[in-house]
Order: sequence, then structure tokens, then C-alpha cells
Amino acid sequence: MKGSGKRCVRCGEIKPHAAFARKRSNLDGLQRHCRDCATRYHCRAPEPQRLGPEDAVPTGHKCCRGCGEVKPHSEWHRKADGLASRCKTCRAAAAPALHLLRKYGLTEVERDELIASQGGVCCICLSAPATHVDHCHNTGRVRGVLCFNCNSGLGLLRDDPEAMYRAADYLEGNAWKPTLVAPGVYQLPS
Repeated sequence: MKGSGKRCVRCGEIKPHAAFARKRSNLDGLQRHCRDCATRYHCRAPEPQRLGPEDAVPTGHKCCRGCGEVKPHSEWHRKADGLASRCKTCRAAAAPALHLLRKYGLTEVERDELIASQGGVCCICLSAPATHVDHCHNTGRVRGVLCFNCNSGLGLLRDDPEAMYRAADYLEGNAWKPTLVAPGVYQLPS
């Protein structure tokens, strides 16, 4: 019986050696549990819904893992190996939350708490609703939630405080104009 297979410590079944992943530190060079048990243990995703014979999916259609509806292939994004696992509608519904988490490390609840702590308005103009997460481009730290115009303004001024001070001086009527001292030589105002 030694050459016929190996017993999995999780499911207890005797399976061929090919059903076990390699592990050099073990005496026989194989994992203690089979590949199927390892997949079930490590895969945290819920099992996809199994369709019975009465639920046969017609040709040119696919069942969505998100909403469970059977939809035509035109309702799916294409991947290199076929179609996506969720329909376009389900992916679009999940996209904003995934973007927040991936780019800023925030959940929707944390973003909403941040907006509530600001009174629901932009931190800069204090009039428009806060809708866009602002962050430092050097450190990645989230600074607050701004309106579109204020967030764009900071980005266009490259998050440079000196440029923003000059812009504020300009708006107050203190024009920043260099003085020509010699040909090609300018003196900056103090």
C-alpha cells in the first residue's frame, strides 16, 4: 500500500502522490494535506452557486456570481481567458468602493465619517458639497474631502504652498511682477 498513494490529514482519503503539493522539508517531500483540501482551506471566497440541470444556462449567456442572474455575453467584460465572473452592472456597482480602498486606503464608511466631521462641505470654499478625497501626493496621506473645483485647483498648483501664497497675493491685488535690472536679469519682489 506504500506505493499506491498517501492519506490526506484533512479529508482522510488516500490519494495519488500527484494530488499533493511538494514540501521538501517533509520526509516524503509532499504536503500533509491534498491540493483540494488546501484550496478549500485557503480560498475565503464563497463557493459559486452550482446550477442544476433544470437551471441550464442557454448558449451565449452566463450566470453572474454577484447578482445570480443569467445574462447574455454582451453584458460582460471580456478577459484574456474568457468573460469576467461578474456582469458589467455588478462590477460598476462595486467600482467606487474598490477605487477608494485601493487608492486612498479608505472604506466608504470612513469617507462618509470624514465628510460628516467637516459638516458636509468643502474645507476650502466652505460652500460646495465635499465629494472628492484630497491627499498628499508625496506621502499619500488623506487630508480631507473637497469639492471638485478646490481639489482641481490644488492639483493644478501642484500642491505647492508658495504658489498658493502667490495666487492669494495676486487675488488681493498685490501683483507679483519681477523688475528688469539688466537685459535678461530680473529682480524678484521681496
